[in-house]
Amino acid sequence: MKKILLIDDDAELRQLLATYLGRHGFDTLLLPDTRQLDAFIERYQPLLLVLDLMLPGEDGLAACRRLRARGETRPVIMLTARDEPVDRVIGLEMGADDYLGKPFDPRELVARIEAVLRRAARPPAAPDPDGGIVRFGDWLFDRGARQLSRGSESVPLTSGEFALLNTLVANANRPMKRERLLELTRGESSEAFDRAIDVQIHRLRRLLEVDPARPRYLQTVWGVGYVFVPDSAGDGAA
Repeated sequence: MKKILLIDDDAELRQLLATYLGRHGFDTLLLPDTRQLDAFIERYQPLLLVLDLMLPGEDGLAACRRLRARGETRPVIMLTARDEPVDRVIGLEMGADDYLGKPFDPRELVARIEAVLRRAARPPAAPDPDGGIVRFGDWLFDRGARQLSRGSESVPLTSGEFALLNTLVANANRPMKRERLLELTRGESSEAFDRAIDVQIHRLRRLLEVDPARPRYLQTVWGVGYVFVPDSAGDGAA
């Protein structure tokens, strides 16, 4: 069975979801808040986290942001009673991979979990053995090892961030539509909305660009989408 971790302060919902998910092949660990979150991740190594946004103490957004900041890349699905687009965007900005508003049908949660796990295992999110090494600015992007580094510093990427950066780098100087980027990084059947690409671009710019407001490498092509522009002085595959 696939091991996942569910963090929600509603005891009845936790048990209902654990029972339902168990029938669909998921061994679900349960927590009422994030106080033992790090210990559970370290001990049980779940494939995915289902994290409620509204939690006592550290809320889901803060927990997701903290996990991503320390280099945790396993997928996160956010649960919340709010389902406005702005809340989804905030969740994605904090590093969530998907977002599900309450109330929801447990079948939809199963579908979201399976879709996120498929994305995490999909070739675009896996190391690209034929991709080589790309240098731009102070950065070295080893597509074969799925590693991004600057000097001696290695910077972890989530599966979605790697898939998006790898796709843009593979199509350097070629403007890519948001719809095409969604298809290449999340699959043709993805239900993700276009804004998800905007959010991930925003996260990558904050990571890579000297001035995210005036990006040098991940540029916007108005009316189209985005393009990776390598340095003209020969930066590229090594």
